Amino acid sequence: MHKILCLNKISPIGTDRLGEDYSFSTEMDSPEGILVRSASMHEMEFNKELLAIARAGAGVNNISIEECAKQGIVVFNTPGANANAVKELVLCALFLTSRKIAASMDWVKTLKGKGAEVSKLVEKGKSAFAGPEIKGKTLGVVGLGAIGILVANAAKSLGMEVYGFDPYLSVDSAWNLSRAVNHARSLDEIYQNCDYITLHLPLTGDTRGMIGSESIAKMKNGVRILNFARGELVDSPALLSALTDGQVAAYATDFPDDSLLGAENVIAIPHLGASTPESEDNCAQMAVDELKEYLERGNIVNSVNLPAISMEREPGTERICILHKNVPHTIGLFTSTCGDAGINIENMQSKSKGEFAYTILDVSSTVTEAAIAALEALESNIRVRVIR
Repeated sequence: MHKILCLNKISPIGTDRLGEDYSFSTEMDSPEGILVRSASMHEMEFNKELLAIARAGAGVNNISIEECAKQGIVVFNTPGANANAVKELVLCALFLTSRKIAASMDWVKTLKGKGAEVSKLVEKGKSAFAGPEIKGKTLGVVGLGAIGILVANAAKSLGMEVYGFDPYLSVDSAWNLSRAVNHARSLDEIYQNCDYITLHLPLTGDTRGMIGSESIAKMKNGVRILNFARGELVDSPALLSALTDGQVAAYATDFPDDSLLGAENVIAIPHLGASTPESEDNCAQMAVDELKEYLERGNIVNSVNLPAISMEREPGTERICILHKNVPHTIGLFTSTCGDAGINIENMQSKSKGEFAYTILDVSSTVTEAAIAALEALESNIRVRVIR
């Protein structure tokens, strides 16, 4: 029986897929797997039986992913599961930043009690909230992952000219991107040409504060910026200064901080990007499927700290799964150790990701405890397990 700890409420659409061989609860001793949404895991001490963590969502800032790899724990996320939900909110923000809709709604509320004067006051005051249509305007999409591609394609269908920038664009992503989207070769090309800029990239040392005084100075006067990726991508003081002097016409974000609240021309949304029942169901289903695939078959799909490996199990074999350091000569050590133990390897696959690697061996011999101990004794190995 596989034991799964749920640190947050997980949609039944996902947990119903676990099946009879699994038990799951919000309190669980010695779990093999953890399902999590937003709960912080940075201070958690992991039990030695824990094999994997599946995050029902794309961001993994709440998990110490490198430390998990060092302890032999695979961390999964669910890229694309909430992409449509975020895309729809980004499109909403395009209109909100253009037409000053949120500010106009707040203003209308102040007319309460004016009686018959309301209609005249509305007609008199509405000019303060005028704004441009998005049709014919230029949108720059920075980051062409699952969300960025949907946004780019949708904006193109709404009549916008679209530029996309992503130096790490995958082949699969490229297939899904409309051919009508212009390929920007640099961020400067986005900054110089776009009336709207939307961010869809991860937070790293290189991207933190990428929208600051220097980059804003390169943008078109009156640019509108949308940030539905990570708050720290934008330098808030620099952004507020640019809003004050008119260089930036409006800023919409799903990650407000204290300095942004109440600021003029800031649309602050309380992290609603993935807050749809459809998104929660999709994320839960994908997270559970990833967890089961790894626990039952040793295959890794959508891991953020280990390489992707999927290998069909050879009939009549046992499967040895080895999570190890990415150092030379390890494969030779694995095969020689198996040979010394009288184990015949029928099929194998090995891949690396940064300083860590993962190897699957399908063997036709019974893997004894002594053979497991010999593999565990190899200096490069972090975790060895056998699926029988």
